[in-house]
Amino acid sequence: MKGLISDLDILNGTEQEQEEVRVSIEEGNTGKKKLYIESYGCQMNFSDSEIVSSIMKEQGYTTTSSLEDADVTFLNTCSIREKAEQTVRNRLNHINAAKKRRPEMVIGVLGCMAERLKSKFLEEEKIVDLVVGPDAYRDLPNLLGEVESGQKAVNTFLSREETYADISPVRLNSNGVTAFISIMRGCDNMCSFCVVPFTRGRERSRDPFSIVKEAQDLFDKGFKEVTLLGQNVDSYKWSAEQNNKAKLEKSDIQEVINFANLLEMVAKVDPKLRVRFSTSHPKDITDEVLHTMKAHDNICKYIHLPVQSGNSRILDMMNRTYDRAWYINRVDKIKEILGEDCGLSSDMITGFCSETEEEHQDTLSLMRYVKYDLSYMFFYSERPGTLAEKKYEDDIPLDIKKRRLNEIIELQNECSRETNRRDVGKEFEVLIEGTSKKSEEQLFGRTTTNKVVIFDKGNHKKGEYVTVKINDSTTGTLFGTLIEN
Repeated sequence: MKGLISDLDILNGTEQEQEEVRVSIEEGNTGKKKLYIESYGCQMNFSDSEIVSSIMKEQGYTTTSSLEDADVTFLNTCSIREKAEQTVRNRLNHINAAKKRRPEMVIGVLGCMAERLKSKFLEEEKIVDLVVGPDAYRDLPNLLGEVESGQKAVNTFLSREETYADISPVRLNSNGVTAFISIMRGCDNMCSFCVVPFTRGRERSRDPFSIVKEAQDLFDKGFKEVTLLGQNVDSYKWSAEQNNKAKLEKSDIQEVINFANLLEMVAKVDPKLRVRFSTSHPKDITDEVLHTMKAHDNICKYIHLPVQSGNSRILDMMNRTYDRAWYINRVDKIKEILGEDCGLSSDMITGFCSETEEEHQDTLSLMRYVKYDLSYMFFYSERPGTLAEKKYEDDIPLDIKKRRLNEIIELQNECSRETNRRDVGKEFEVLIEGTSKKSEEQLFGRTTTNKVVIFDKGNHKKGEYVTVKINDSTTGTLFGTLIEN
């Protein structure tokens, strides 16, 4: 299993590809208890693992990248698809061998899978000692105490207030250049195919002053890019009423700080701090956000705007609360305000309940219209407890789902090749993130539009901004030459 999979490996996420997994770093401290974490799935899980590490650090733990050295092992899990859950179960079978060699090692399952299955998980997976949901990480010290006394431990309480705003994350997979900042938790969108509202609870926003403070602290420590995270960042809001209730020192705020306001506050930390965000919801992304992006050069010109389907009937069944025309309007507005070169990516689900061949073609035609730079593409996987599982029959045969998915993947590859070819001959400012996987003599970084660029290193190193002229491209990568000033 890979420890850390880079953006180069997951440019087009598909059901057939390996789940992204991130493993805790080796801090190298001796004489301390060792914590090992594997994080699966989304960026929010990776961010949560950094919060967990901070909580455990207060209890005297230091992180390790070796399962064999761990006193405590956590799997931070994803439930978005059946395959994601099966990946975790398979991993537990492997960990069982290490547990037999070291029976004193504590095994914990965290995150969405823990929340969905709760105490049932302890019955199904005998080697698991504790099960902890996304809102209960502060209780980990107490839960570990229960395990040490010989009991199994569970806390899957969902909170309407927890944001972990006061916890300074331990940057588990830090390259020293990019970092995540969680700005909100939970989701109020009841998409019929999705378990997230049930595993992460209701939406609640973190106070903006702690977000700006975290961004400033990261920049002061040498980080050059932050990604603001939320299940639906465009619904972020912080009101004067919330401010007063939280008894924050800063009370002279406007009636509501929305996402556009927050984006500008973070952008103003420093013009050399790049700002990204994920994920946007098509029903909520506003022109105000787009104009804010245009006004600040350091806000990256890239938007992840999941469409899921190109057909209005299917979108209605998915409870996405927009139709095809609305989505196209948002794409057109993005290109009008930010330009044709603004990076766009999406999520696609094919083979949703009762989807016809004509409706599948609507998804393909929308892809041709938008020409996404990349997409995360899956066939529909029924999830227990979701609205779709209760209301609709999962009636599309697997072979048809797979065939439709392959058609979507093939078209996305064409679109990716085309959008990358358009960049050949252009010059971009690139933030260097590290050394290329294929050669120590080359570096890689990303453009503002989130495209990966590989080029000869020269005298440069990660964390620097450089100008690169693109001279070649593939489906997932740009290749260029440094333009020295």
